[in-house]
Amino acid sequence: MSKERIILGIDPGTTIMGFGLIKVVGKTMTFLQLNELDLKKYDDHYLKLKLIFERTIELIETHHPDEIAIEAPFFGKNVQSMLKLGRAQGVAMAAGLSREVPITEYSPKKIKMAITGNGNASKEQVAKMLQSVLGLKTLPKNLDSTDGLAAAVCHFYNEGRVKVGKNYTGWASFVKQNESRVKSPTAKKTTIKSGVKQIKK
Repeated sequence: MSKERIILGIDPGTTIMGFGLIKVVGKTMTFLQLNELDLKKYDDHYLKLKLIFERTIELIETHHPDEIAIEAPFFGKNVQSMLKLGRAQGVAMAAGLSREVPITEYSPKKIKMAITGNGNASKEQVAKMLQSVLGLKTLPKNLDSTDGLAAAVCHFYNEGRVKVGKNYTGWASFVKQNESRVKSPTAKKTTIKSGVKQIKK
């Protein structure tokens, strides 16, 4: 008998954050839930990050996913938007890592390619394909939740393949794969000192 697994897909965002859940038994997947966190009414960016963390934890504790698939931030021209999106993704990842749920990142193009066969497909095309594959009766007004669902389905399609994306099983794994982002203790002290000096000026 094949083991049942739950995959949580996340589409990070600071306006709307999308979540999708699928159940996998053997080589068959079934739709569980579409969800979104609407953050438009909040002006405080840090409050948004707190809410993203709490909602992700709530989903983990409610559905007990075995794996998380998350869409990696795309590189755009607006640096501030990229920064905010990266923070949203990082907070969602931190929530998963704190509960020791393995996480895999996928680029937007890879997710679109897995679902539609076209790396430049629109949100609407991705949503329609998911509706067809999973037998969804209706689609949500905002398609961020279907983007989260797409990440989960992409992960299912890519299982067993080599180098599906960045994969983290915990904090140690994350740090090991991102050594270039982690500064040495000495460098950290220097940065803090120089920061204090700039503030005093």
